[in-house]
Amino acid sequence: MPSIDVCFSPELLPLSDLRGKVAVIVDILRASSTIVTALGEGISHVFPVATLPECAALGQEQGCLTAAERDGVPAAGFDLGNSPFSFLTDGRPHAGRALAISTTNGTTALRRSHAAAHIVAGAFLNLSAVAGFIRSQQRDVLVVCAGWKGQFCLEDTVFAGALAARLQHGFDISSSDATLAALHLWQQAQADLPAYLLQSAHVRRLNSLEASQDFEFCMQIDTYAHVLPVWENDRLVLAQGL
Repeated sequence: MPSIDVCFSPELLPLSDLRGKVAVIVDILRASSTIVTALGEGISHVFPVATLPECAALGQEQGCLTAAERDGVPAAGFDLGNSPFSFLTDGRPHAGRALAISTTNGTTALRRSHAAAHIVAGAFLNLSAVAGFIRSQQRDVLVVCAGWKGQFCLEDTVFAGALAARLQHGFDISSSDATLAALHLWQQAQADLPAYLLQSAHVRRLNSLEASQDFEFCMQIDTYAHVLPVWENDRLVLAQGL
């Protein structure tokens, strides 16, 4: 029976063997939520990169949109910040374009997970798509929480618990204390997810930047139930056939 494990921070990835596994990269606030929204709203593909210079260079070389933030604030000199609402404007003006994005936590987690057999981006927004893909693969799974600057964060771990709850019949969740802890947090949170996650340090940090609208949007479950960003040829593209 395949298993589900949770890595609470990219800094802990050296302790995990990703070979042959599905890596689910999650940065609820906000990189993975933004990437899911971007692809769901017509962006053709996404280049997640670790540094701002890489992001700027891709914008010039590929002629793509650029999005970047540091410490929750849009970085100067880029087309967009790191908000899903950038892709929810009337008329979908960005549809068909590529996107290069660099964020404080999420894109670094994506780049560090390159050894996995499959890499997908997960969020509450596409929880069903992630769970369905994992069922179809029947491989061991590692949920990689982007965290905050190498530290544990509550919202990413609660997502890992929500995914474990979806997959607990048919996948081994009992051999990892990290997965069990994430599941217990989800069981506490699920009745009122936004209210529960208002306790989170990162949520309070984001709301202090007047980004509460982003928080509320990212708490929605399955707004993009058929959108799955998958890693192919150094970019994230929309999985077909979901």
